[in-house]
Amino acid sequence: MSPVRAVRGATQLDVDEREHLFDRTRELVTAVLEQNAISTDALISIVFTCTPDLRSDFPAAAARELGLGDVPLLCAVEIDVPGALPRVVRIMAHAELDVPRADVKHVYLHGATALRRDLAQ
Repeated sequence: MSPVRAVRGATQLDVDEREHLFDRTRELVTAVLEQNAISTDALISIVFTCTPDLRSDFPAAAARELGLGDVPLLCAVEIDVPGALPRVVRIMAHAELDVPRADVKHVYLHGATALRRDLAQ
């Protein structure tokens, strides 16, 4: 059995519209899985958070469209910190991943690259 690793990621939306939220969420989840060579069988769970200004739908609903219906998914609201980057969806995916923690590839897309320039690719 491979060790469990947490993979982080985030993306920023241009607007709070359902289809845009779904597009950006699918893009983020796909990039996390592809860049870390994670199969859906290796996924344990994904926690999604959204900034409080995103209310058009649940990011988990977009992930289910990618075939993750049997993976436990959870959505929560990010802390409403004044001045924080707006319209951000974050994920923390837990997976069985046989790589050292330092080799996990975290994914930050669009404006969310500003959140972790040290990790963004």
